[in-house]
Amino acid sequence: GAMRNLPYFCRGEVVKGFGRGSKQLGIPTANFSEQVVESFPSDIPTGIYYGWACVGNGDVHKMVLSIGWNPFYKNIKKSVETHIIHTFKEDFYGEILSIVITGYIRPEKNFDSVDALILAIQEDIEEAKRQLDLPEHLKLKEDNFFHLPEGKIVNNH
Repeated sequence: GAMRNLPYFCRGEVVKGFGRGSKQLGIPTANFSEQVVESFPSDIPTGIYYGWACVGNGDVHKMVLSIGWNPFYKNIKKSVETHIIHTFKEDFYGEILSIVITGYIRPEKNFDSVDALILAIQEDIEEAKRQLDLPEHLKLKEDNFFHLPEGKIVNNH
């Protein structure tokens, strides 16, 4: 079922999340605003996905994406968090993040410890890197979706 909706194209503003990704886990994630999360198809299952991400008019990078309730943190609101597999020098709150979700890795699960969670995310990242090197995923890196018209404000629709 997960694959039926893919690839899924999404764009929106990056907002401040829970501030946990970078501090507790050493794995910074970008959070979409609630409006963007609410616009996600409800039939996309929660879990871990991979794809491509681009901040503003920057380069397109590999990414891992978590859709879900973050059972480890007992969230009540669904969140969509993107970990871009690239080191950025600074935060990009308020920037437009464009993503293409190309594939599904695994369902969401709970973890006994933060260490177990970090290990799982690192494995997800390795899996994402492998999958995104395959031609059918690699070609989406060049998708026109990532080319924002210069100087045009992109609204959330």
